[in-house]
Amino acid sequence: MIKWSRLVTLLVIVAVVFATVALTGKKVAMGTTLGLDLRGGFEILYEVSPLDEKQKVTKETLIDATKALDNRVNKLGIAEPEIQAEGENRIRVRLAGVTDQEKARDMIGKPANLTFRDMQGNILMSGSDLAENGAQGVLDPQTQQPVVTLQFKDPKKFANVTQKYVGQQMAIFLDEQLITAPVIQQVIPNGTAQIDGQKDIQEAKDLAAILNAGALPVKMKEVFSTSVGAKLGQEALESGIEAGVVGTLIVFLFMIVYYRMPGFIACITVVAYIYLLLLLQNLMGVTLTLPGIAAFILGIGMAVDANIIMYERIKEELRSGKSYLSALRAGSKRSLSTILDANVTSIIGALVLFYFGSSAIRGFAVTLILSILVGLLTSVAGARFLMGLAVRSNLFNKPSYYGVKERDIREL
Repeated sequence: MIKWSRLVTLLVIVAVVFATVALTGKKVAMGTTLGLDLRGGFEILYEVSPLDEKQKVTKETLIDATKALDNRVNKLGIAEPEIQAEGENRIRVRLAGVTDQEKARDMIGKPANLTFRDMQGNILMSGSDLAENGAQGVLDPQTQQPVVTLQFKDPKKFANVTQKYVGQQMAIFLDEQLITAPVIQQVIPNGTAQIDGQKDIQEAKDLAAILNAGALPVKMKEVFSTSVGAKLGQEALESGIEAGVVGTLIVFLFMIVYYRMPGFIACITVVAYIYLLLLLQNLMGVTLTLPGIAAFILGIGMAVDANIIMYERIKEELRSGKSYLSALRAGSKRSLSTILDANVTSIIGALVLFYFGSSAIRGFAVTLILSILVGLLTSVAGARFLMGLAVRSNLFNKPSYYGVKERDIREL
């Protein structure tokens, strides 16, 4: 007897999945952030070294320098630049969508120039007057409000400036961009100043990092650069999507022909997998690159592989003479450890790639980890749930629906 409640639940879930993908899938796909290898752009790897031989490049130096570079890149109008410190003395800059590469190279590669000016534009002090790491974003111990504290090398020189311009604004510029313009409230004799007005502690820390970077006596030497034209990036994107679509359709055809009803359920879970993975990447702000597309397609294969492991086990249980529901329970349970072992080892490998790899390899690793986790949700938990509804509906109670021949079934 057919249990219509189970069948209707199954059909509603399938309808919701396909309706959601049909109505919002295009928006989700268009919201994906593309890397420079897909939309065209420019990548530069810099080696950072101190101008002053007495100075050393530290981890803090690199972090502050990336803040200054990010501030410069924003002046180019580049959306979502990738600026990362690598190793002990290198910074990688990836600018997707950049059009004037020479302008970008000239602006990014020059040393940051921090100046303190009066409102007429006259330079009063420079970044070299600020102590190394002399800017700190902290909470004021009295008011508990976020502030930036400044420590200058020569307290007397700073005291003279504050005495002359007390009650006036002192503009702080990084290169030719105004960063902030605090008012000098009083004469400051000890070389320690404070800038308030930040909305939160993170904004204070960001401002401090920019000021420290402008005061750093560092130079950046370009050691590697590459560019991808917009047309070439578009062709790469189209080729990657075409390969993914063709490969996925072939997999769908194989699953339906070989596994029948379970294969159809696998196709549904893979559609949900693709949608959820794209949505999750968008929410996390993950940038999709060509290696990311490769990881995406690899994830589809791993998700289908999990289905195959489970379905083959279910078929073995059916051949042994068990009922459909018993075969589902036993097959799902006995295949789970194999599926988890395979996915955990893949995640460990991806974590190693993320730790030691460059930006492109890290993108591959992040997408692979996300794809494995989403695959476990859809192609293991989701497929088992949908299979349970199908079996309990009593509509699919023939061995042929599972790709099993009746003559291969052994009696208990």
